[in-house]
Amino acid sequence: MHGTPVRAGDYARRHRARPFALSRTKGRHGDDQKGSAMAAKSSRGATAGAAGGDKEKALEAALGQIDRQYGKGAIMRLGDEARAPVEVIPTGSIALDIALGIGGLPRGRIVEIYGPESSGKTTVALHAVASAQRAGGIAGFIDAEHALDPEYAKKLGVDTDALLVSQPDTGEQALEIADMLIRSGALDVIVIDSVAALVPKAEIEGEMGDSHVGLQARLMSQALRKITGALAHSKTTAIFINQLREKVGVFFGSPETTSGGKALKFYASVRMDVRRIETLKEGADAVGNRTRVKVVKNKVAPPFKQAEFDIIYGHGISREGSLIDMGVDNGIIRKSGSWFTYEGDQLGQGKENVRNFLRDNPPLAEEIERKIKIKLGLLKDPEQEAPAAGAKTGAPGDTAEKAVAHAEF
Repeated sequence: MHGTPVRAGDYARRHRARPFALSRTKGRHGDDQKGSAMAAKSSRGATAGAAGGDKEKALEAALGQIDRQYGKGAIMRLGDEARAPVEVIPTGSIALDIALGIGGLPRGRIVEIYGPESSGKTTVALHAVASAQRAGGIAGFIDAEHALDPEYAKKLGVDTDALLVSQPDTGEQALEIADMLIRSGALDVIVIDSVAALVPKAEIEGEMGDSHVGLQARLMSQALRKITGALAHSKTTAIFINQLREKVGVFFGSPETTSGGKALKFYASVRMDVRRIETLKEGADAVGNRTRVKVVKNKVAPPFKQAEFDIIYGHGISREGSLIDMGVDNGIIRKSGSWFTYEGDQLGQGKENVRNFLRDNPPLAEEIERKIKIKLGLLKDPEQEAPAAGAKTGAPGDTAEKAVAHAEF
């Protein structure tokens, strides 16, 4: 066969016929490919659907196991439960409540109050304690400085008979006591005064000249890691009072820093810088301080807002003075010269007289405070809510009438 000669015409005819046969074969093969591709696609879709169903089942099984092992609510979808606004403890100054953005100190969070000596740090903390107690809460005070004045606290409105006070010997003891009180779930607010006085046990037991580098910072870091979660569960507000120190060799920027390392700066939801800016006098006698508080960190509202208020010696933050200042700033109280007027009625001449008048008339002071909070959005206006509620209640009736009319038609 191999030796048999082939005519050129036969060879050409045979090879000319092939392209047509190949094209027909190719067309059939293309159709087969399209069909197999569509089948593969539908198969992949079915597989993806099955995989999606398997993922949902696996997720539900994992969520069920987590709930059984760690308790219901250990994990949830963020949209499953409507979260209430952040609960707060008022500070005693409406100006500071407004600067904080939510009406007070947030519950379940860490708050740091720092500033120079005699600037009003402890006074602000004690006013928060008094506010929590007035609302029926329980408060604790870890007096690491051993400098709490019960008489002064009583003048600020603190119920000293019900206040839980501890004067620990070491920093470890102070933070362990604080941790146990927080985990009890009974406290509304606890104050640690101050971070600088939380001296580690090794430093107390050592010699005076011994070097203890980073001991306090490590102590604070460990303690804050432990108590942060407990605070969130118990809704307890932990207020850490801190002192200022100066960094050596700083030529640019502020040399001021706070003691206790950097952990507190990170864990705190709110940090407030308290400064005395003016001495208030009656004649030649000093009667108080004008204080400025700057919210340098705020995780629950916009930061960097400032508040100014008066601290009167022996009485604490002047609530009435803050009402006068905020009322004038927001147009609720009119000031003409030295006279102050509210809704056409004269409150008095001079800030001190108006302060005394509001102190003697608590219902009027509360009315002014309510109007200020409504104007600044911290409270809802009941007059605006009433029509909205009426409109909602009227809607079902209208719908029912329309349905009846449609049925009759």
